[in-house]
Amino acid sequence: MNTSPLSPVSYETRDDIALIRVNNPPVNALSHAVRVGLADAFDQFDKSADAKIAVILCEGRTFFAGADIKEFGKPIAEPWLPEQFSRIEALDKPVVSVLHGTALGGGLEFALATHWRIAMPGAKVGLPEVHLGILPGAGGTQRLPRLAGVEKALDMITSGRHVGAAEALEAGIVDEISDAADIETAGMDFARKILDQNKGVRRTGDLTVAGVSDGIFDEWRSKLSRKTRGQLSPLHCIEAVRAASELPIIEGLKREGELFKELMASSQREGLIHAFFIERQVGKLPELAGVAPRPTDHIGIIGGGTMGAGIATACLLSGVSITLVERDEAAADKAQDTIAGYLAASVKRGKLTAEKRSAILDGALNCVTDYSALSDVDMVIEAVFENMEVKKEVFAKLDALCKPGAVLATNTSYLDINEIAAVTSRPADVIGLHFFSPAHVMKLLEVVVPDATAPEVVATGFALAKRLRKIAVRAGVCDGFIGNRILAKYRTAADHMVLDGASPFQIDKVLTAFGFAMGPYEVADLAGLDIGWATRKRKRAEGMHPSARDFTYADKLCESGHFGQKTGAGYYVYEKGKRGGTPNPQVLELIEAERAEKGITPRDFTDAEIIRRYMGAMVNESANIVAEGIARRPLDVDMTLLAGYGFPRYHGGPMKYADIQGLASILADLEEFAQTDAWFWEPAQLIKDLVARGDDFASLNR
Repeated sequence: MNTSPLSPVSYETRDDIALIRVNNPPVNALSHAVRVGLADAFDQFDKSADAKIAVILCEGRTFFAGADIKEFGKPIAEPWLPEQFSRIEALDKPVVSVLHGTALGGGLEFALATHWRIAMPGAKVGLPEVHLGILPGAGGTQRLPRLAGVEKALDMITSGRHVGAAEALEAGIVDEISDAADIETAGMDFARKILDQNKGVRRTGDLTVAGVSDGIFDEWRSKLSRKTRGQLSPLHCIEAVRAASELPIIEGLKREGELFKELMASSQREGLIHAFFIERQVGKLPELAGVAPRPTDHIGIIGGGTMGAGIATACLLSGVSITLVERDEAAADKAQDTIAGYLAASVKRGKLTAEKRSAILDGALNCVTDYSALSDVDMVIEAVFENMEVKKEVFAKLDALCKPGAVLATNTSYLDINEIAAVTSRPADVIGLHFFSPAHVMKLLEVVVPDATAPEVVATGFALAKRLRKIAVRAGVCDGFIGNRILAKYRTAADHMVLDGASPFQIDKVLTAFGFAMGPYEVADLAGLDIGWATRKRKRAEGMHPSARDFTYADKLCESGHFGQKTGAGYYVYEKGKRGGTPNPQVLELIEAERAEKGITPRDFTDAEIIRRYMGAMVNESANIVAEGIARRPLDVDMTLLAGYGFPRYHGGPMKYADIQGLASILADLEEFAQTDAWFWEPAQLIKDLVARGDDFASLNR
């Protein structure tokens, strides 16, 4: 052996088999030290007169799980993976990869460059780079199509999905699934077979790409252009696979490198990598370090409507027992049926077995009408009508009957949780858990922390989110918390543009082109226009700011019975059997009448101005929320909008988007817009301060 004892890579020979071991916990990332160690090991193997074949073994729970994320965004030191993999492929002696755990990204690309691959039964492989705004840049787009064919390669590379060992074997990605007890035995036995059968070297780059049919790349481009809504990396992946089908391996690798560099230079790569990191950072709060959460094995839910049933389903799917309280037997039966339907859908999607569904309905779910059934639960989540007096009445009951230490949570979307907590004798146990509908599907959970809440109760909210496989964001108490408060602001900016001359349909079109799945008026139709109508009534009753611009055309739409998709018409008209809607001409008539009534002369809005105003309002309110401490960090705002409000992931969230555009540019827009509406567009002091000192939102995350 000539590798350093400090190196994560070691080399030894047994008879005529070289064993190259990698031990770089926790996931054997292909760090610089690993790359150097591998280069040395392969030098030794190449020069060895004794070793006839090499076996790559990764210690611990996984094969190479990808690149080292600590090196993301930094200059990569030599040796570089593309050259290293090409060198392995060019060796005149065979190399075997033994795959276990996950072989992802650069890990799978490494395996593809070796000559033979054997997998342990639980192994998974994949090329997830598309989710980071890039493509597999170390030969993955060139070698995978040569092994698995074009269709399978396009499917895996453009989706980033993980493939199990059996599917990988069927596709030709691995050569065998081992039944050996451990990876060393599997590798040694397979290597001996290769030598005994004199199979020698089989270079992936020499294989012909199969499955290239006329128009296949154009079909994939057309399909993904609709599905990915402006994301560059999937389309670049298609072009790279096309190159594999048309060019020799050397030229194909060169083309892959060119496409990789284009994506590395794009703002989308920056946004997606930001999203990747903050998803892992958002739940790490210094004040919760070492704080133990309370149990959440048995949860009570008040209310079995859409939200309560969704929360119950999410909990049941995660092994939590549920006692759900409804007002009467009919409502309890309806809640039971709704939950049963949600679970049936999970069975249909393959997320749950029929036997497990039956066991949940027979044992883990209990729908009742008596609050006393909640006397021994670990937590209660209230999901009743959004009315302060109703919620206070519920919490007074819970305070009287729940056991000491039980967490009392409200699912309110905007009400003052401090006021709710004040009706109890235990405000330290009260917290907000703002789920998003449908609660068993949506990833976001706002953990809203009132003034008196105990740290272990906050920790319990985050622990429950993790158990439910949701992304938890800490929020302070205010009207709408983080997400809904920002939503109200940017939706108001859109409404102002409509009054001034834009159409709802133009705004929706512009924002879907920007990357949102739906525009704000399509979303309103989906949610129900009666929700916004009720909010406007409440705000008028509370006394709107004297400078606020009110509008009534949407109220008149509701007064005529048009509440959106559920009534067949709203901003759009929906026909049975047809997906989506067509613009409702009545909407433009109502808007034009209101403009005339208010004396507004409409003007044209460019698509670019719509984006500037919509995003300006979003960023400005986000900055105010951070300055007030409602969100602790800009990344909390970004994660909220990404996980709960459909913000395009490749833009990274509104605050990352602002950093990419430049805060000085955002501030200039706000100052321009404020010339005609100083109250609505007043620039946040935080933005002015950051621009003055040449800083950005990212600096506040550090």
